[in-house]
Amino acid sequence: MMLKKTNYMMLKKTNYQKSEALLARASQVLAGGVASEFRKYNHPHAIFYTHGEGTRVYDVDGNAYLDFTLSQGPLIVGHSHPHVLAEVEAYSRQGQLYAGQHIKEIELAEKLNQLIPSAELMRFCLDGSEAVQTAFRVARSKTGKNKFLRFEGHYHGWLDNVAWGISTPSVEALGDEENPKVFPWSAGLSSNSREDFITLSWNDLDLVERVVAERHNELAAIITEPVMCNNGCIVPNEGFLQGLRTVCDRYGIALIFDEVITGFRLGLGGAQRYYNILPDLSIFAKAIASGYPISAIVGKREWMEEIVSARVIHAGTMNTSTPTVAAALATIDVLERDPDTYDRMFRLGRRLMDGLRTAAQTAGQNLFVQGTGPMFNTSFTALPDIRNYRDTLQTDKAKLKQFIAGLHDRGIRVIGRGLWYISAVHTEDDIEQAIKVAAEVLKEID
Repeated sequence: MMLKKTNYMMLKKTNYQKSEALLARASQVLAGGVASEFRKYNHPHAIFYTHGEGTRVYDVDGNAYLDFTLSQGPLIVGHSHPHVLAEVEAYSRQGQLYAGQHIKEIELAEKLNQLIPSAELMRFCLDGSEAVQTAFRVARSKTGKNKFLRFEGHYHGWLDNVAWGISTPSVEALGDEENPKVFPWSAGLSSNSREDFITLSWNDLDLVERVVAERHNELAAIITEPVMCNNGCIVPNEGFLQGLRTVCDRYGIALIFDEVITGFRLGLGGAQRYYNILPDLSIFAKAIASGYPISAIVGKREWMEEIVSARVIHAGTMNTSTPTVAAALATIDVLERDPDTYDRMFRLGRRLMDGLRTAAQTAGQNLFVQGTGPMFNTSFTALPDIRNYRDTLQTDKAKLKQFIAGLHDRGIRVIGRGLWYISAVHTEDDIEQAIKVAAEVLKEID
């Protein structure tokens, strides 16, 4: 059973003291003691890990965790998959980086061309943030227009022109949905970056149609997460994505799908195949290479011609290093071996979602569970439904933090904002263990 608050600090000191000491050491040389801001917000502080295998990850204090973070999503075939590691090692022995092309780069592009409906041509980058900016550059070049339309709460990387509209003091501060106030996510953003975009509330097609009709002469693109994974794991309303496609066709605007999370998670063809919507440009990253740093901007030939012609410059010394490409091909190989892989991930995810709902009902907790199965979100709210970013702001963040901490102290690792990922190697036993532990925690939290 979870320890009461009087013993909570004792638990923290006992279970995480080596990580605590390493964090103090790291803070002398790493800004904030970490290499990415989000790592600060692990429970009870940044944790230092020693190794991972399958669905488990282990920290320096000897704690083992059943892992549903999957390193923020990339580890779709689990930690340290032997086939991925073997392929990376074998290909790396031939060389790491050539400042030139290599054969497996073509093989990877050919494979993605077969799998992803819109991937007529592509370029590889290192991460999602970089690939998103490449897509904006392509859209601006082809349309001759400068702005993009984006949605409140959607995350498209941490660079200046997308580091807006993903945080706010309160839901009231956002104001009118048709002309919302957006807040910078970080200090130090270029003031000019605020002029790059228009922001609207998500899942409201009528609103999009009205605004685009008025301002289409400014717009080069509409960018969206096909599923709003970064805030609430909210699925699109019926007809919403198709409506965006229709609007973009009407006005000659690029439809950009940010599939950094949904790509390879809803299927090897991404959300665009899952929902049968063909975007002009898409971003794939995270799960395509099991944690190795690679992303891709893929798109229709008519749009990617901007790069082919060199009107748009795309470059990068570290692009398509041999380890990353080998990892991507090996990941696809693992996911394609068993035709039941995706059915099983959906099935296990939905079993876990149902189990959490039942446990919450038994405990009298207002836990709200939402998502597709391979990824889903948990929050605490009195709302009957969550359809956009503004709804997510009305959830009980303090109770969620208590829930995530309770799970973590019992060896279940979940992303702090309530997002859960299912991998191809999670098992029925893993799911039942998570439900059992969650039921215990839900009975104990305030």
